[in-house]
Amino acid sequence: MNAHVNTDTTSRVGALIRAHRLRIGLTQRELADLSTISVRAIRDLEHGKARRPRPDTVRLMADALRLGPRARAALEAAAQQGRAGGQGWALPPAPPTALHAMPGRDAETAVLERELGAGGERLVNLVGLGGVGKTRVALEVAERLHRAGVPVLWHAFPGATADYLACGEAELTERVTGAVAWLYGGSAAVDAADAGAAGTLPGLSEVIGEQRVLLVLDGAPAAAPRFDRLTALLRACPGLRLLVTSEQPWETPGERIFLLPPLEVPARGAAPEAVAAAPAVRVFLAHVRRVRPEFMAGPAELERAAALCRRLDGHPGALAAAASWLVVCDLATLCHGLDADPVALLDHLGGGAGADGFRAALHRRTDRLSPGARELMDALCATEPEGEEAEFGLTEVAALTGRGLPESGRMLRELLIGGMVRAAHESGGARFRVLGLVRAAIPRTPQRA
Repeated sequence: MNAHVNTDTTSRVGALIRAHRLRIGLTQRELADLSTISVRAIRDLEHGKARRPRPDTVRLMADALRLGPRARAALEAAAQQGRAGGQGWALPPAPPTALHAMPGRDAETAVLERELGAGGERLVNLVGLGGVGKTRVALEVAERLHRAGVPVLWHAFPGATADYLACGEAELTERVTGAVAWLYGGSAAVDAADAGAAGTLPGLSEVIGEQRVLLVLDGAPAAAPRFDRLTALLRACPGLRLLVTSEQPWETPGERIFLLPPLEVPARGAAPEAVAAAPAVRVFLAHVRRVRPEFMAGPAELERAAALCRRLDGHPGALAAAASWLVVCDLATLCHGLDADPVALLDHLGGGAGADGFRAALHRRTDRLSPGARELMDALCATEPEGEEAEFGLTEVAALTGRGLPESGRMLRELLIGGMVRAAHESGGARFRVLGLVRAAIPRTPQRA
């Protein structure tokens, strides 16, 4: 793969460090002990794998090597030259390769590409329900930026859906993993010698330097990383941009929360051309043709596909699972089954626990809601008429809860960020609806164990 560190030549700063170390008879381990810089960082500098040491690293090295004013100035100049120019890789590291196309997300990917590529945002958290397509959107954004020459580093947390072909050079991947563990306060899986402030942060920042780099953290946990260490990383690497995918935002200063709702569904009574162009229908039919290549969507089938997409809220993961059932039934039978119990058919025909996973994810989200937002969720599910037309606005929320507009707005925002409510753009204005899948999966009574 092309994500390897350039080791063809030794950097000027690395050559100076090695020459001074050998001159006074120190091993790399002894220099590490004197400078508090890790052995790995010293080795990488001397071998040319890291060419842009931070000023603090240079100062610690110069002190440990007991350099005079002229030698210290030469080392600092070499380090500054390394930070200012030159690539850290023979070829920019690339993101993983997506296995499937994801139509219908052009608007979202364009916005994210512009914000991260132009440098307007340094920390973007892509938030949405599990299965809504966060990883796929992140892959597309990363691929677009990589084609524009931006190196991409990728870290997937345990449990993240890996619907892609992973790539990356082992040593660079290890550096990224160590830096992520450092952000979160350390990990037993990280070498203790590299887990401190003089280890994993310089280990990554010296490779990145000041150049533009995108770091994707896929499937991040609910708990935010340590803010002081996140700030230190962004300060040490001024060209670094973070794209995070998670079920909920970190709510940390400087974070750009990007809500990823389900795909847009066609309105009732829409013309066949509009139905076929709707993002949810396009995604559903793409999945159908993977299991039934001969499938032809005439007017009747298009209307059934539109009804199915509305029933499943345009949720990409649900659409993929539903399409898999067409191996054993026709579209009319599938629609009838969804009317009876939409959540039951979230399990892919080939296996998996889609329904249980969806319910578990919703319960985790509702457990994290504030008491007011949970009360609003229960009230909306209990009072909304069943059907696809049930919409509400902020004034209805205030009337339902008996609270003022500001507090009602904050509770509604919680439900939006949680993915349980989506904007209803078809009717115009600030209107919302509870996802049908949510109403079907969450018990109607507010008391749950």
